[in-house]
Amino acid sequence: MSRRTGGRRTTPRPTSRNARSAGRPQPAPEVRPDTPCPCGLPAPYGSCCGRFHTGETLAPTAGLLMRSRYCAFVVRDEQYLLRTWAPATRPRGVDFDPAMRWTGLEITDTTDGTLFHTTGTVTFVAHYTHQGEPGALREQSRFEKADGAWVYVDGTFTD
Repeated sequence: MSRRTGGRRTTPRPTSRNARSAGRPQPAPEVRPDTPCPCGLPAPYGSCCGRFHTGETLAPTAGLLMRSRYCAFVVRDEQYLLRTWAPATRPRGVDFDPAMRWTGLEITDTTDGTLFHTTGTVTFVAHYTHQGEPGALREQSRFEKADGAWVYVDGTFTD
């Protein structure tokens, strides 16, 4: 997921004549340690992606980092997103659109990115609604290990 400020990548927005009137900006959904994790794995947020957000532990694979970054977009955790972005491609800030609500994540493919690799890719579909209109962002993200921690490098939107 590559929405950022100060750069060229942005999340695509649905286009519709009624997009402006379809809904009001929504606050970030309340996600508590005991609620289901937004990443889609069958675990509570606190013991799934929440432990990465708090810094309790590092994501051990590129796939888990991808899931935790998706969750960081859901809960609008800018610090985590910036901390897990490769310094060479990291923006100054993350632009959270208050009218965007992330509604689901599908991992469609992974290449490498395990404990035994230093690079990996994760291809995914992130579903959202923007001002009430559904949409999907499809991306192949590149990750690398830097000082023992997985970081997001960049991504390419896919069809």
